[in-house]
Amino acid sequence: MLTPDLTAGLGGAFQMWVTFALILAVLVLYAMDKIPVEVTSSGILAALLVFFHLAPVLDGFGGNRLDAGRLLSGFANPALITVIALLVVGQGMVRTGVLEQGARRLLELAGGRARLTLGICLTGALLISGVLNNIPVVVIFIPIMQTLAERLGVAASRVMMSLSFVAVLGGSATLIGSGSNLLVSGALLQAGETPFGFFDFTGPGLIVAGVGLAYALLVLPWVLPERESLASRIMARSGKYFLAQIAIESETGLEGAGIVGAYSKALPDMRVRMVLRAERVVMPPFHDFQLRLGDVVVVAASRRALSRATADSPGLLHPGAQELGGGMEDVWQAEERTLAEVMVVPGSRLIGRRLTMAGFQWRTRCVVLGIQRRTQMFRSRLTDVPLEAGDVLLVEGRPNSVEQLRTDSDVILMEWSTEELPLVRRAKQAVLLFTAVVLLAATGVLPIVVAGVVGALGMLVSGVLNVREAARAIDTKIVIMIPATLALGAALQETGGAAYLAHAFLVPLQGVGTMAAVSGLFLAGAILAHVIGSNAVAVLFTPIAVGMGRELGIDPHVLAVVVVFAANAGLATPIGYQTNLLVMGPGHYRFSDFLRAGGPLVVLLWITVTLVVPWWYGL
Repeated sequence: MLTPDLTAGLGGAFQMWVTFALILAVLVLYAMDKIPVEVTSSGILAALLVFFHLAPVLDGFGGNRLDAGRLLSGFANPALITVIALLVVGQGMVRTGVLEQGARRLLELAGGRARLTLGICLTGALLISGVLNNIPVVVIFIPIMQTLAERLGVAASRVMMSLSFVAVLGGSATLIGSGSNLLVSGALLQAGETPFGFFDFTGPGLIVAGVGLAYALLVLPWVLPERESLASRIMARSGKYFLAQIAIESETGLEGAGIVGAYSKALPDMRVRMVLRAERVVMPPFHDFQLRLGDVVVVAASRRALSRATADSPGLLHPGAQELGGGMEDVWQAEERTLAEVMVVPGSRLIGRRLTMAGFQWRTRCVVLGIQRRTQMFRSRLTDVPLEAGDVLLVEGRPNSVEQLRTDSDVILMEWSTEELPLVRRAKQAVLLFTAVVLLAATGVLPIVVAGVVGALGMLVSGVLNVREAARAIDTKIVIMIPATLALGAALQETGGAAYLAHAFLVPLQGVGTMAAVSGLFLAGAILAHVIGSNAVAVLFTPIAVGMGRELGIDPHVLAVVVVFAANAGLATPIGYQTNLLVMGPGHYRFSDFLRAGGPLVVLLWITVTLVVPWWYGL
């Protein structure tokens, strides 16, 4: 076993090579994806703690520069705290249904065209990333992209990585778009050069970002896997259609709504099976048919469509509300409502009884929204249909009422089917808090970490989220992986490994021509950004770029711009840039997905920077 005494005389060389070995090991484990990311990240943290305790990197006063406090400091890193806080703020926007409404309007604006809708959203993320740090931009857009993917009927894995890529590249267009941009500017000042102005590299930055946007729209959808969470796969596989009943009353706002064929714009994603008008049953196809007060409409719709309808209009889909009389309004008027599916079991007391006469809704305090029966088409009101064994009921109730269905002997609660409906009554509070966070951070009144923490606390205090919902918004991969990669970066810095790699890459570039210098500098920085991180590349490569510029007679600021683009090109691994880590969970990605999708983009950016930078600056 190595001890501090045995290794102290080796300087930093021994520790540096061990650090290289640990980095290689963790990259292999991430890529193999055989061990959960959380386990691998925890393991590398443990290995670093043990090794640098036994083989310390000593400072001039006999202290260990890589002690436990330094290696674990990533857990208190402002970037990590910011990400966690903004995830909670974003969850508040999702919980209140604000983003669902926004996504719906965006779809309407784009005429339902998937590529145009995604193009608008990604372009917005790209432009906003130029004036806001790209990490909170990605956090803000993640729930929007999730909602859009659901509305467009595509897996979230098809769009999430595109969001990260365009946000990173959009952040390359202005001084404040990325933290690494500011580090390059600061390093220029330390090297005796004037720092960057706000728009000094906006021109070539927008060209580079435009290339990335085109790649994200035209190539990534075909390269990225179609991968969904287990819950999503179950829900999709259970994509049965429920029959639901809508009573046309003045409160519904459906009076006068037209039906053509079997569809109505007022009832999106629903197929009208029949309209009961007085004693008459009207069947499709309908021709210029308009709904009247007192009509009862029986529709067939997916669970998602019914969920959206009852979230937007509580009380709309409650068959038998009139027959039940007063006393059940508190169910659909409650702030917190849960949707679930239950199956009528053989021997149930509900069999053979009509919905309004069975007493199920009164007894359980859960309102039945729809019924699914595979082999029968109803020709009457749902409330007049006798229930049968095997019927699946879509029910709505307070969370505790739905939870109590587990012990009901008449039905079986399908555990995977529970879903919280949006807390629409808290939407204004969520929007105000979200807007306040963005404005405070964008104007510099508060640092973004402070604004994020205050916003997250506001979501809890205002009742938009409870503690359980806030905790559920936090991805454990982020909580463990970011501190682990920061610890590896610290080890590289303190052992001299980062400087060693930088010089090893750049030594062959001494004395080369202008285009070769630009090309080689970008490629070296982009490769190392995947290992040591964008901030380390910014700090290490800027002095080297200044020296190269002076030696070649090139304005050092031009090569510093190349360093900006290289530092933001760590797109081929999830640990290359923090926004990649952010989308890894929501997109259900594996380590290899980033290599497959981001690798070609890095090559494309290399070619673009090699051609654009010399042309733009007239070299």
